[in-house]
Amino acid sequence: MPNDYFQFQRFRIEQSQCAMKVSTDACLLGAAADLTGATRLLDIGTGTGLLALMAAQRHPTVAIEAVEIDASAATQAAANAAASPWADRIGVRALSLADFAATQPRYFSHIVCNPPFFRQSLRSPDAARATARHEAADSLSFESLAAFAAAFLLPTGLLTVLLPPLEMRAFERVAAAVGLPPATRLVVRHRPGSRPLRHITGFRRGAGPTRESELTIRTAENEAEYSAAFRTLLAGFYLAL
Repeated sequence: MPNDYFQFQRFRIEQSQCAMKVSTDACLLGAAADLTGATRLLDIGTGTGLLALMAAQRHPTVAIEAVEIDASAATQAAANAAASPWADRIGVRALSLADFAATQPRYFSHIVCNPPFFRQSLRSPDAARATARHEAADSLSFESLAAFAAAFLLPTGLLTVLLPPLEMRAFERVAAAVGLPPATRLVVRHRPGSRPLRHITGFRRGAGPTRESELTIRTAENEAEYSAAFRTLLAGFYLAL
């Protein structure tokens, strides 16, 4: 069973009320997302509030909004933000993306999201976990995410998404159709030479050829040892690396 909390160097994530707990995926996205020039950032499907808190730690002035459809998770994310050193810069809304769009928010310079991606797998019997993990018409679809980003990103804004490679290819087609082609792609592997596990891709208007790089989580010599690149990326967050 996952712990009810996860302690980072500068903040603590309480997660007992959240279907999706702190994961390596989310930590990688929070640490790798390009925040250059960030002024207003939106974390879509914030869950525990982890991505919002990592962005606040990484960028000293960015104003952050976070939306979460599950009311219990949103309450816990808000509490995590309030207990952090950056409480004055993070606001959490218990809303679906569609309802949040209806409020006509101001434009964002950056949007980050780790969207539901188990499109072909069986639904979990746990309703909260199913909502968090499965793409559904009443939750967060690839189409709704891309359309929102196209509508509410500044002209030079950046959408950063984490997905497995197969699902990312599908999302890239959807995003390109609304004018947000991939600009950067970080390919994440468990260890050197293993198959890609995740893509962290940045989308922006008018992007040219996609700039691709790679990150391995573990070393080739020792499955239990983090790679130097992973250690560097998460150095400001994990207690022990």
